[in-house]
Amino acid sequence: MEIVLATANKGKIAEIVEIMAGLPVTFVTKDQMPPWPEIVESGDTYVENALIKARALVEFSGVAAIADDSGIEIDALDGAPGVRSARFSGPDATDEQNNERMRELLKDVPAEKRTARYRCVAVLVTPEGTTIDAEGTCEGRIAMAPEGDNGFGYDPWFIPAEQPEGQELTFGRLPLEYKHGISHRGKALRELAAKMADLGLS
Repeated sequence: MEIVLATANKGKIAEIVEIMAGLPVTFVTKDQMPPWPEIVESGDTYVENALIKARALVEFSGVAAIADDSGIEIDALDGAPGVRSARFSGPDATDEQNNERMRELLKDVPAEKRTARYRCVAVLVTPEGTTIDAEGTCEGRIAMAPEGDNGFGYDPWFIPAEQPEGQELTFGRLPLEYKHGISHRGKALRELAAKMADLGLS
């Protein structure tokens, strides 16, 4: 089965391919295809945005597509940035700009009140119209300072609640294999893969 990955984010592509490596499918990425149409993520929820991306790529390519939408939800910011995580400091924001805005908003918030979670919704859409979705979350908190170069987005700032024994590492420092086992994206994609198998789609 051929599946288009509906993202241009190289970090996200690497995570999806690694997490779903056991599936008998061939993943197709943006750099292997003709130029994509512009896709505007205009939804108000993660699942709406994931479906917008997947459906657009199915229509464009004629093959199945997997898309995800994810974000970080910070309790001290009333759940922001949430669905706007990638655009927290503007429509073309970089990870650095988004992290800087988060740092500034949280500068006076003590460690015990910096609770947060990552949330991910992953979807599969086929040309025949089958739609499957799955959700994963990872609880944790925002660090007082960034640590580590692994991952992308807010990873250097996010300390997951589940940790290797005796450690307190950000996603930016966790070994990737461990991170994939506990992450929001890992949970969502493994559930999506199980649902695909149940329907005979992989």
